[in-house]
Amino acid sequence: MNQQRLARVLRNMERDGLEQIVVTSTASVYYLTGYWVEPMERMLALYLRADGTCTLFANTLFALEPQEGLELVLHQDSDEPTAALAAALRPGTLGVDKAWPSKFLIALLNARPDVTPVLGSAPVDDARKYKDADEIAAMRHASRINDQVVEQVIAAVKEGAVERELAAYVESLYRQHGADRSSEGQLVCFGPNGADPHHAPGGTVIKDGDSVVLDIFIPIRRYWCDMTRTVFFRSVSDEGRRVYETVRAANLAAEAMIRPGVPMKDIDRAARRVIEDAGYGPCFTHRLGHGCGLDCHEPPDNSASSPAVAEPGMVFSVEPGIYLPGKLGVRIEDLVLVTEDGCEVLNHASKELRVVE
Repeated sequence: MNQQRLARVLRNMERDGLEQIVVTSTASVYYLTGYWVEPMERMLALYLRADGTCTLFANTLFALEPQEGLELVLHQDSDEPTAALAAALRPGTLGVDKAWPSKFLIALLNARPDVTPVLGSAPVDDARKYKDADEIAAMRHASRINDQVVEQVIAAVKEGAVERELAAYVESLYRQHGADRSSEGQLVCFGPNGADPHHAPGGTVIKDGDSVVLDIFIPIRRYWCDMTRTVFFRSVSDEGRRVYETVRAANLAAEAMIRPGVPMKDIDRAARRVIEDAGYGPCFTHRLGHGCGLDCHEPPDNSASSPAVAEPGMVFSVEPGIYLPGKLGVRIEDLVLVTEDGCEVLNHASKELRVVE
């Protein structure tokens, strides 16, 4: 067990009045134990008590080794997976991970009607918002690789380029750089397709004047990189140039706001105001960003409705965009680390307007 991280979680449990919680997400279990397990349909549950007792309930197929400070309770496929956990629980309130499948929760509650479940993800989620030195080093490393990959991909934007083929090239580059696994699918969007922020790459062939949105992301050493750059192929229209420079100004305005104590909603507002003042307010259709770490999307939320405040150690994205249906899309995204007196932008690929041949 990582004792420093556990201590943070225990303090958060005390804050939330929780005497016991069950942690089940792969990333959160790894955060505390160092075990990376993707259980699929099987049960993985880390049971924490406010007194510091830590027990991991896991299938024997996960082949986990004992470690100091963590009791390991194993079951087989032929066993009822929740039985040992049910026997260990104390009566009363139980904080339950938001990611736990209902089939396990229902079985647990059937066995222990004296237990009342409540949403109990906050103690771990809030601890994970603040990256420690090892996590920051991992995220800097991943973002350095992302800077290299995006430049290699931009260099491959040529006559005859096809969205899905360029997306596959991104994946191949990540594998060369030691990425942990394939991503959910890279976002490579040509021309009008870029007006859909989550367009799935297809068979579209690049045309002169197209905007090319490259939103690329992958976990490397367990920690995610995530960045977007937009370039233009062979030429850029006056409108495309105006849109691009507006998005870049919005990105820079938001990043200039980031320092400890600034509400996330104010950071979102700084970017959104630039886009609104340029007349494109309705065309910025999503939040400004999201936390990033062991999960690509995790707390804190960086949006107009976020209650969060920037604090040292947080890592989140800043990704304003303008989307003009039937024409083009432009998005520019960086990951930023909140420091003691401002922020460190983890991505260094150029944000100047680029027209590639």
